[in-house]
Amino acid sequence: MERYAIVNVGGRQFKVTPDDLLRVPRLSSEIGEEIGLGSVLLLSDGKTVEIGSPYLEGKEVRAEIVRHGKDKKVIVFKKKRRKDYRRKKGHRQQFTEIRIRSFPT
Repeated sequence: MERYAIVNVGGRQFKVTPDDLLRVPRLSSEIGEEIGLGSVLLLSDGKTVEIGSPYLEGKEVRAEIVRHGKDKKVIVFKKKRRKDYRRKKGHRQQFTEIRIRSFPT
């Protein structure tokens, strides 16, 4: 059985296992720094499952920041037919790549 947890990072929920590499919304920590993801919604050790309401008290998943970067460009194009109205904008979302280090017991 696999160990996994569901954590909330930056308003999004991720299913993580040990040594996972994740892209999460930009965090303000430095590269190489270890952080704690305290918003653990669910924790499974392969046999039992703990579910929080909404979070598990005293449980924290530890992760290390690997790098910061920007995703591919997303083009936002607006148009109204026959009205000579066209708007084109681009956007690159910033992200932080983290590696999951340890799970709570």
